[in-house]
Amino acid sequence: MKTLKKIIFGFLVVTLVLWGTVGVLARKSWPKIRSLVNDLRSSSSGLSDDSVVQRKILNEESVVIEVVEKYGPSVVTIGIKKTEKVYDPFENFYDPFGFFNIPRDTLPKEQKIEQDIGSGFVVSKDGLIVTNKHVVSDTSAQYRVFTKENKLYEVEKIYRDPTIDLAILKINAPDEELKSIELGDSDQLRVGQFVIAIGAALGEFRNTVTTGVVSGLGRTITAGSPFEGTENLDNVIQTDAAINPGNSGGPLLNSLGQVIGVNVAVASGAQNIGFALPINLAKQMLENFNKTGQFSRPFLGIRYRDIDKKEAIAKGWVEGAGVIEVIENSPAEKAGVKPGDIITKIDSEKIGVDNTLTKVVSAKKVGQEIKLTVWREDKEETITVSLEEAK
Repeated sequence: MKTLKKIIFGFLVVTLVLWGTVGVLARKSWPKIRSLVNDLRSSSSGLSDDSVVQRKILNEESVVIEVVEKYGPSVVTIGIKKTEKVYDPFENFYDPFGFFNIPRDTLPKEQKIEQDIGSGFVVSKDGLIVTNKHVVSDTSAQYRVFTKENKLYEVEKIYRDPTIDLAILKINAPDEELKSIELGDSDQLRVGQFVIAIGAALGEFRNTVTTGVVSGLGRTITAGSPFEGTENLDNVIQTDAAINPGNSGGPLLNSLGQVIGVNVAVASGAQNIGFALPINLAKQMLENFNKTGQFSRPFLGIRYRDIDKKEAIAKGWVEGAGVIEVIENSPAEKAGVKPGDIITKIDSEKIGVDNTLTKVVSAKKVGQEIKLTVWREDKEETITVSLEEAK
């Protein structure tokens, strides 16, 4: 009996000691346990305490840094090299009384121009670079490419797409010197998606990085100037990532580092409104080029603007593509299309803001006959046009 009492007493003593030890450890560890529980609650419930905010900021920064470090070397700066003739404004000045001592130099002086004018990105290790057509529009000039490491390459050949503002440059560089960039899928874009732009801002600051979001999709804009000519661009991407002159031809990337657009224009007189051509247009261009070694696209031969339903109702017109200009000797002129016509259908396909004339014609083939439904002088007419190859 005494032995049993001793065993029970010993068990109670050991139990009390253990509980005491656990209590001391729990009191000491409680702040850490509470902090861990709070972190778990914050992360699971979406609460934004300081630690969570810090982690989010670090994640955003690391995405941009990783993309720029990995794909920045694939972005190049495009420069122009040319000689211009400059005339003395006083060369034809006649001073019959001899009041002014002005030399009569009738020969123009030559001025050499070398400057950065745009951006581009490498799409193959054998030296193919995508940029905008307007960046390399001067056919009398020489063009050069500078890499991020400031290596210089002369452009050997330029392939300009006749229908969209895109071009391919060919340079000669060893495979190990160039790093191609991955092309994404612009059809999967969503408004609000994070984007990164890289390019030679203002033609002065090479490999400038800006960030923003996709602000809009499916925009139609008129790019260019009255002095150099304008061009309708359909289905472009709008972004608030800062895009400046010199960024033209550079890539617009997603957070995976894939190119989803080719920066092409900025809105004059506005802030944080830039535009990019969807990369799927460039992918089609590259696919066609890789198969044939040239661009083969159907050509209609008009300049137009989209007339939406609201404008059509307000002016008593119809929705479609309003013809502004018919290009001389083009398929459209040969078939009898006139400025002021409104093209409402191609074959049986309705033309509108969501299904533009450019988009429909691009899907046709060179040599194919198409039927245009045209609204002219308050009545419909049908015109048959045979598409030619763009030159």
